[in-house]
Amino acid sequence: MKLISWNVNGLRACMGKNFMDFFQEIDADIFCLQETKLQAGQIELDLPGYEQYWNYAEKKGYSGTAVFTKTKPLLVTYGIGAEEHDREGRVITLEFTDFYLVNVYTPNSQDELKRLSYRMQWEDAFLAYLKKLEEKKPVIFCGDLNVAHQEIDLKNPKTNRKNAGFTDEERGKFTKLTEAGFIDTFRYFYPDAEGVYSWWSYRFQARSRNSGWRIDYFLVSQSLKEQLTDAKIHTEVMGSDHCPVELDIRIGA
Repeated sequence: MKLISWNVNGLRACMGKNFMDFFQEIDADIFCLQETKLQAGQIELDLPGYEQYWNYAEKKGYSGTAVFTKTKPLLVTYGIGAEEHDREGRVITLEFTDFYLVNVYTPNSQDELKRLSYRMQWEDAFLAYLKKLEEKKPVIFCGDLNVAHQEIDLKNPKTNRKNAGFTDEERGKFTKLTEAGFIDTFRYFYPDAEGVYSWWSYRFQARSRNSGWRIDYFLVSQSLKEQLTDAKIHTEVMGSDHCPVELDIRIGA
């Protein structure tokens, strides 16, 4: 089974930059989007063979997630069941026979860390949500987690130490995910790979210089470890300031 996750930074803009070419070429079983920046009715996607599920933020032109899947899920839920965290369209959960698939767009701590304290509350609530799901069946979750976990995961760790996405607090919350038994699939296969990133600032020609961050992930329950076959980061794919990430796993939907 092939799963793709991509922060498209505005789906309508990405559609004008060959989104459909990549979508058709990659032929994923499940395709997850973050930062769609849409409201209901603002786009009509013709995706034969796929079920479509959308979660929109209350605020227009902000956040938002979507999942396209070839296999119809048993159940689809939106948010994590906490009103204070469910107004921004950040989470979609699909239940399949053998696993849960959670697509997430983690809140950014923002400039001057204005939203760091909220982010910490979000992290705790999201981990609790994942562990509750895991009581029933294994979990695969993916998306833009807005954190580079280790120094190897960004080009300039020293100068970014106190910036959003690389604070000790955010990195510590990611460590808690791994301590709770979730596997960072890219690092599972490529523990020492350097210079492989999934996001580049639009400023300072960051992408052409590969001055990036790895902040887009697939994580899975420990019980799925033996079924993992590969993880990829499609750095060659343009269309957004993020590139798509991929998980290949032997598992039935």
